[in-house]
Amino acid sequence: MHATLPLLNRTTFPAIDRRRLDTLQVNMGYRCNQSCMHCHVNAGPARTEMMAREVVDDVLAFLRSARLPTLDITGGAPELNPHFRRLVTGARALGIHVMDRCNLTILELPGQEDLPEFLAANRVEVIGSMPCYLEDNVDRQRGGGVFQSSIRALRKLNAIGYSNPASGLTLNLVYNPQGASLPPDQAKLERDYKQHLGERYGIAFDHLYTLANMPIQRFGSWLVSKGQFGAYMRLLKDNHREDNLDQVMCRTLLSVDWRGYVYDCDFNQMLGLPLRLAGKPRTKLSDLIGKQLDRNPIVVADHCYGCTAGQGSSCGGALTG
Repeated sequence: MHATLPLLNRTTFPAIDRRRLDTLQVNMGYRCNQSCMHCHVNAGPARTEMMAREVVDDVLAFLRSARLPTLDITGGAPELNPHFRRLVTGARALGIHVMDRCNLTILELPGQEDLPEFLAANRVEVIGSMPCYLEDNVDRQRGGGVFQSSIRALRKLNAIGYSNPASGLTLNLVYNPQGASLPPDQAKLERDYKQHLGERYGIAFDHLYTLANMPIQRFGSWLVSKGQFGAYMRLLKDNHREDNLDQVMCRTLLSVDWRGYVYDCDFNQMLGLPLRLAGKPRTKLSDLIGKQLDRNPIVVADHCYGCTAGQGSSCGGALTG
């Protein structure tokens, strides 16, 4: 694995700071049943990092104190953490909207048979990874058989009401480019997805989020090994748009790792760039209870251009139309 942080640290990215926090994004661990080429987490079946129950309790305590509207749960495959359901039910009891970043194939693992019903019962928004609507492309990026497994998972979610307007259950999909290119127009690609998946497989979903591949971890290492790292960074910088700076997710989101340490975003978490507070090299979420982060400077490096290039990219998809 090639380290990319030394290639990103000397940056010209503009200085930005935080606004009022509205989303807590919690990474429950790096273990996953897949090892996708574009994964910025370098997640996989061999990873052992998993959030402990005590840290989950810290997350719930922070949510109770901060009264945030949204909890965004990610991984790895967050559902593999034995405390995933405790976090979901605890947050829902506080009236918080919960999002689960789901790789879809997890629904077919032994022990996860009732996962769709659990998510529906708790009104969890599902954000499913589906990097293309074509089988060959998905299997090339995520592994053989992943596309058909994902189709079966989507049918299960549709069958219990997801993406049915009468149910109020939201199902969104996520697209990542196959290689070192920017995502295409999000609105047009969403129409293509809905037409193809609907006509061929009878699948419905609400929205498509297009995310740029970040030059870190597994994808960043792939770029280095292929001699494409410099060219990809030039692509990101050449397509930087100042107006995207106003909407980047790190302004209103806080990222928490499996140990309870906090970062400005999940990408900084994977690079080991912690939230910057005066006099503290690292900060735990439990230390932030009752504190405000408004106007706190955000730690930036060259990978941040991945969020501002072209139509922009965030955990909620494109920033501009």
